[in-house]
Amino acid sequence: MELKGKHALVTGGGTGIGLAIARALAAEGVQVTITGRRLNVLQEVAEPSMHPAAMDVTDDKQVADVIADAVAQRGPIQICVANAGIAEGRKLHKTDTDFWRKIMATNLDGCFYTVRESLRSMLETDWGRVIAISSIAGVRGAPGAGAYAASKHGVIGMIRSFAEDFMGGPYTFNSICPGYVDTPIVTRNTDAISQRAGVPEDAARQMMIDMNRHKRLITPEEVAAAAMWLCNPVCQSVNGSEVKIAGGQV
Repeated sequence: MELKGKHALVTGGGTGIGLAIARALAAEGVQVTITGRRLNVLQEVAEPSMHPAAMDVTDDKQVADVIADAVAQRGPIQICVANAGIAEGRKLHKTDTDFWRKIMATNLDGCFYTVRESLRSMLETDWGRVIAISSIAGVRGAPGAGAYAASKHGVIGMIRSFAEDFMGGPYTFNSICPGYVDTPIVTRNTDAISQRAGVPEDAARQMMIDMNRHKRLITPEEVAAAAMWLCNPVCQSVNGSEVKIAGGQV
């Protein structure tokens, strides 16, 4: 796909969707900077062309410093995958301000900081891809998860707007909106739903599976395949769009 030697940044690159995308990019010869809050997790999964760096996306100064260092070492970022996020739900009357801000700080602010800082070097090149991992909840909402859904709606609106800012140029901005993916987040949510709803863990897991139209969990590799498609140079006309991966019509 003519990606060999390019530099990519993948936030939340140590597990789940981020790791699957990082591995797919590395397989194409891309030098991939993977970030996350836990350096030991990143180091455990890093392959020869994957470069771990501890970074908390909620800290704008840290994001700027880590990305600047990655650019100094590996050149301009031409593929930015803003994947880092948290998925936690609370009903409206149980959503306090601290919880709301925690969700927004990671899912929306973190995406903004990541894209902004990556773009500084990308704009010095003649080609670039920005991919934000939103959620199907960013398209249709989600019961008991107003803060999460709002943050993911925000990501979609932000990415659409950035696409408009650079329309006609060599850079594209798109979102991927998966349904429930078989990642550690689903495992954590299984425990939370089980306790909140007072149901066994297998029933809680099935509730998430049933939210996907095809009644199975999506694999991280399916999401990675969509990201790789967006990175393909022949996809220059796919811009300001959302790729929905939810097993059927939304």
